[in-house]
Amino acid sequence: METGFGHADDIAISVRGLTKIFGTRKVVDGFDMEVKKGAIYGFLGPNGSGKTTTIRMMCGLLTPDAGEGHCLGLDIVKQSREIKKRVGYMTQKFSLYEDLTIAENLDFVARMFDMPNRKQQVLDAVRDLGLEGRAHQLAGTLSGGWKQRLALAACMIHAPDLLLLDEPTAGVDPKARRDFWDEIRRLSAKGVTVLVSTHYMDEAVQCDHIAYIAYGKKLIDGAASEIPGQIGLHTFVVTGPDLTPLEERLKQDAAAGQVIRFGAELHVSGTDKAALEALAKRETAHGSHEWRAKKAGLEEAFIYLMAGARDNFGAELEVVS
Repeated sequence: METGFGHADDIAISVRGLTKIFGTRKVVDGFDMEVKKGAIYGFLGPNGSGKTTTIRMMCGLLTPDAGEGHCLGLDIVKQSREIKKRVGYMTQKFSLYEDLTIAENLDFVARMFDMPNRKQQVLDAVRDLGLEGRAHQLAGTLSGGWKQRLALAACMIHAPDLLLLDEPTAGVDPKARRDFWDEIRRLSAKGVTVLVSTHYMDEAVQCDHIAYIAYGKKLIDGAASEIPGQIGLHTFVVTGPDLTPLEERLKQDAAAGQVIRFGAELHVSGTDKAALEALAKRETAHGSHEWRAKKAGLEEAFIYLMAGARDNFGAELEVVS
């Protein structure tokens, strides 16, 4: 079934031509995208690439200078107020009141959304995210991981259909990060659509789909596992002694399109498979290093795209998110 903007029932967001200009800077330039309901969609790019600005326009939180679209079946320009009631927004910086308790913070958010039966809603939120026993603890005394849980509870207390996460796991330990993403996947399984702005690979790989954004332009989007293949990127892993001199030499070789150091390995990538294989054969003949073909991953793809974006759009172009 199609609705007003031509999006199907399983589409949460559909936008075309979104553009935003701050002063003389075109921060977002003609952005198109569709996001399915219940998807976890990652917006990946360096700081200042326009990720957050794009997400805010897609969800009616920021008015575009050009373009159109629907979010949750509502017009992002004409019905932005209604959209906001159905969105939970978790910022990178902890934005709740540190001198209020967990329960008081949750009650404050519930009051903002004019929720009925607030006391029970707060108790349910405390329980659902494993915050029992801490309801009367001051928010400012919580660790980074517990603050993150509280922020998520506050975002979800009004049962939104769409959740926005801006660098959600910055500054938390690995276990807290895993627990957080387990909860996000549970929400997704219940039909909540999740948009994630990040420049961290360990967050990006948690997403079903990825959009790479640089200098206000979408470079590519698709299923996370398919991105390297869409680019046509091929990779060899190189191991052995004295990698630093080899790394410097390979960076001067046109056949090695991209050389990245990963600890005790070099990842040599490019789109010319034949040239890479010939390079690997020549280098292997020296007998000093092992060259092993591997499927290109998101990190190789991300770095490759960013290098191309600088060439295409100009390193002097500055945008803000």
